[in-house]
Amino acid sequence: MPYYCSSPQSSTAGGILVLHAWWGLNDFQRTLSDRLAAEGFAVMVPDLCDGAVARTLSDAKKLRRTIMRPATSRHIIEALRRLRGKVAPGRVGVLGFSVGAYWGLWLAEALPHSVAATILFYGSRAGQYGRSQSAFMGHFAEQDEYVSESGRQRSERSLRTAGKSVQFFVYPETRHWFFERPTARNSTIRPQLSLGTGLWWNFIRR
Repeated sequence: MPYYCSSPQSSTAGGILVLHAWWGLNDFQRTLSDRLAAEGFAVMVPDLCDGAVARTLSDAKKLRRTIMRPATSRHIIEALRRLRGKVAPGRVGVLGFSVGAYWGLWLAEALPHSVAATILFYGSRAGQYGRSQSAFMGHFAEQDEYVSESGRQRSERSLRTAGKSVQFFVYPETRHWFFERPTARNSTIRPQLSLGTGLWWNFIRR
């Protein structure tokens, strides 16, 4: 499986495993990874679609079937192993988008001692997170045709019941993809989510 890697020029602040949405490993993911590396992080993005990139929603739905296959779990674990080899122990965070957020939650449960921070963008998954050492932050759209309010609440409840540190945010008048595909309509939330100053940025640097 191919990977996209971005390395800092000097000392490493930590590692970030980026799990992309069903669009595939596209230019947004590469640009984000390079910007994170410029801030001192070692970044690893496993290509969960084996090089395919969707341009339309119908193509993305087809790719989702690829991402949800059992082999994906092995690819994610291998990417995490490679990333952990680049940074100090305990300094790895996960950044997941949509279906990538689902897999980020899966990873926090499957390898509970491997991730220190998990940041979710419009993706959910209920599970058993009692052994996980990760803290969690989630960012969700108010009007989301892919993540229901009940699904988001189940995820949050699973984490809180397990005693985890949890911060979930729901942004008014936004839809799925609001971070990856910003519009004038959701421009008011950009300062809260921007690289370098946003809520998730402060969370992952702590």
